[in-house]
Formats: sequence, C-alpha cells, structure tokens
Amino acid sequence: MQSRLYRTVGCALLLWVYPGYAQQPSTPLGSPVTSERLLKASEEPENWLMYSGQYNSQRHSRLTAIDKSNVDQLEVKWVKQLETLADVETTPLVVDGVMYLTQSPSNVFALDASTGSQFWSYEHTLPEKLSLCCGRQNRGVAILGETLFLGTLDAKLIALDAKTGTVRWETQSADPNTGYSKTAAPLVIGDKVISGIAGGEYGIRGFLDAYDAETGELAWRFYTIPGEGEPHNDTWEDDSWKTGGAPTWITGAYDPELNLVYWGTGNPGPDWNGEAREGDNLYSDSVVALDADTGELRWYFQFTPHDVHDWDATQIPILIDIEFDGRPRKLMLFPNRNGFFYVLDRVTGEFLRGTPFAKQTWAERIDENGRPIRIPGMFPSEEGVLVYPSVNGAANWWSNTYSPRTELLYVVTYDGADTFFIGEDEYVPGEMFLGGAPERLVPQETYASMIRAIEPRTGDTRWEFPLQPKTQSGLLSTASDLVFGGSVDGYFYALDAVNGTELWRMNVGGNVKAAPISYMVGNVQYVTIAAGNSILTFGLD
Repeated sequence: MQSRLYRTVGCALLLWVYPGYAQQPSTPLGSPVTSERLLKASEEPENWLMYSGQYNSQRHSRLTAIDKSNVDQLEVKWVKQLETLADVETTPLVVDGVMYLTQSPSNVFALDASTGSQFWSYEHTLPEKLSLCCGRQNRGVAILGETLFLGTLDAKLIALDAKTGTVRWETQSADPNTGYSKTAAPLVIGDKVISGIAGGEYGIRGFLDAYDAETGELAWRFYTIPGEGEPHNDTWEDDSWKTGGAPTWITGAYDPELNLVYWGTGNPGPDWNGEAREGDNLYSDSVVALDADTGELRWYFQFTPHDVHDWDATQIPILIDIEFDGRPRKLMLFPNRNGFFYVLDRVTGEFLRGTPFAKQTWAERIDENGRPIRIPGMFPSEEGVLVYPSVNGAANWWSNTYSPRTELLYVVTYDGADTFFIGEDEYVPGEMFLGGAPERLVPQETYASMIRAIEPRTGDTRWEFPLQPKTQSGLLSTASDLVFGGSVDGYFYALDAVNGTELWRMNVGGNVKAAPISYMVGNVQYVTIAAGNSILTFGLD
C-alpha cells in the first residue's frame, strides 16, 4: 500500500507541474555558482554543488537537523515521476533552492527543491541508432556560473542556461557510431569542464577531456592509452592499443592544493581475451593524476595489470587527510572492483596499503609495490574458470561515502563470483569487442551483499550491514552520524554510521540505482533519492 501511495502521489504531482516540456511557470533564482563556491562547497551544506558533493568526493553532508533521534520520523515531502521506463541513475544538484537532475537518455529538469514543481526541462534529440554497452543512462550535470554542463549518449558535451534550459553551446567529443558515448556527470574545475568518455566494450581508445566553460573549445585531452612512441605504449602488443578501451565513464575527484584531477579508467579490450594484447595494458584499470591546467600526467597507479575479468577502476577516488603510519598524509582511498582496498599517497601516487575487502580468489596478495601476485589458472578459458569477484566486481561505479567524524569508509560490497570464458573476437567499429563472456551459474542471491564500514588505516572491516539481493545504490553520510542508502528491492534506509544499526526504512517503489543527497531550503533539511523512474524527497514534519 505504501508503494502505491507514493506512485499515486507522484502521478498527481506530475499532472500538476508537468503538463509539457514547454512549461516554465517561473525562473529559478539564486547566486551564480562561482569557481570559489565550488572550492568551498563543504561550507555550503544547504546546497549540493557537484556530483559527489565536494571535490574530495567524500559525499558527506554537514547537515544535522535529521539525526538518530528523529530519522525514523522521515516522510515523503514530494515525488517527481519521470517519463522514462528506465531506472533513473541521476544524482541531482541543488543550488539555492533549485534542483537540477537528469533523466534517461540525455534530458535535464530544473525543479523547486522544496516542492518538486518544475521550472523548465530540456530534451536532447538522439540518433535512432547508438552503440551502447549498458543502458541508456545519464548520471547528472555540473554547474558553473549560470550554466549547466551535460554529457549525452551521442558523445556530446552541452552547455545549458541554468535559468531557462536553452542551449548555449555544444561540442562533439567523439564519433558515437564507433561506440563512444557519455553517461557521467562532468566535473567543473576553475574555468574548465572535465568530461570523460564511455564505450570500453566497443574497442574505443579512452580519453579524458577539458573544455573551456565559456566557449566549449577543447583545452586539453589526455589519452588513457599511450600512442605510438609515447611512454608505456609498449605495454600493448603490436597495434592492440588502438582498440584497447580504458574509458573514463564515471566522474573523478580534485585536490585544489595540488591542482591535480584524479580519474579512474576502465578495462582494456577485448574484455576477456588478453592473448591479442599481451602486456600490462596501461593506463587501463588505473587511476591517473593529471595537472588540471594542462592535462599532463603527474602519476598513475594500475590496480589490475592485464585485466581479463572486466574489473574497471572507475570507482570514484575518495580524498582524505589523516594521520597514517605515524604522520599526516594526503591520501586516496580506492575500494577496487578487483576485491582489494587500496590506500595511496595522492601527492606522489605511492602505494601504501592493499588489503582484501571482499572475497577474491585471483591473487595471493598485493606486493610492496602495489602489484598483484596472481594465482595461476585464474584467466578465462574455453571450459570456464570460476573466479571471485564476479564481472560486476566487489565494488563498482555506485558512490561510496567517507565520514570524517567516524573516520570510516562505507562501501557497497558484493562477495560474488562468475565463471569466465574466453572467446575469439574481431574488431568491427561500432560493434561489441569482448573476446568471451562471464556466466553466473547459480542465483545471484547465493552470494552475500552488504555495506562494509572500512577503517582506512588498517583495511579492517568495523561492521557490515547485509543487503539482499545485490544492490547498486550509492551512499551518503552526514554529520549526525547517519548513512543513507537504497536497495534493489525498492527500499530506502538510514543506518547508524558508528555501528551499522538500521534506524529507518521505507518502501520507495522502485530499484535504487543512484546515490542520495541532502540539502536545506528555508531551514528545512531534505534527503533525496532516485528510485525506479521517480525522484523522492524526504523531510521531517
């Protein structure tokens, strides 16, 4: 009954505020989002100014009006039902009472963040045929001044007027007919818009771009696969680098003091047949640190050399400053898809620690340089080889959160396995380039899924909260020691960040494949989550 009620409320709201794309009852008001505001985003907890909340990607809110004593009193304040059959994966922005969110496949809405009423919408026209790996999704926008920035499934970056939704400029980043696309929210740094690319299953050559926010002109491009004659091109056999993948399909992080942008890279291609691309295949399955002004590579760290299990390293790097091994360090936390939790020095890229945080059977250990010591016989074969983690990984693109209060990292984790098969494949532009396939031979519910609270200094798990079935929800922590998340069976919940006790749960009527945010309008704190094809916002009475 509760789920139906929310859907009924959502439909009623849709009829009230959304009779058509042309409706624009009023113009959003607010101060322009300067680069200085973005740098100090944590000082504006009433807003959510970028995909991960702050440049450090901790996804931690300083708001405390919703706390352990009253979280069980949360109720639905408004619902926005979107005109899509796809599960929504957007993480909204909130700027001075205005919410900006995306809808599949490449559309944008501006809403009143306190009521859900619509100011304007933008619908991007796509080609009839697109080469897409994993659904027609979009995960969010970025903002600078009074301009929004949107990546689209046909590999464009578009600038929209934040007050009206009109197009200011657009640029074509790559050819979508050969498998390139954009699904991630861009990241604004200074006067540049940093935007990655998807399409690793189509034999693309990955890259990360920076565009002039005012004009849309390309400022720099960093290829995640070195070209002929460049350092580390020899980690690819013959010409395999030309179709090697290594996309940049999720948003990164940024350290203003170092002026370094950090971005994870995806798997090499073909995914499961490494015989035609012998070598480490740099910079696939890596995190790269680039000079934000020039795109110059400062350092890199590769998590899975010569990956043959599709273990992208596109998890969002989380940046923290704590005492580590007896002295203050600027750290990067990276719970990788391959099942190991890594701690790196983000100044130099030095490997500091690598410990399993999920079940894995492919590596004996991580050596003192951060390189995995592989267990023989774990590569895909014609007969199939059972390996932990599964192709979906111990972690994946869904956002983790770090609380500076508890000094714990909260990670949605999966202790699952797949049987990996090798196969032949020939590169054809615009067609999948896989070289095999994984197969799960038992029900997914056979394997454990949970949130794990990890201590960064040791890699130990402080507590875990079971989640069945496996979920793809991101997480949010707050200064009142709460952790919010969702589940595939349609629940939104709040946990005690200290010990993992469940404090509140509500049926939201749809699969949660997005990350929650929190913000404040008029001294009222709200928490918003995308579930199914709806946006639900909660608050206290």
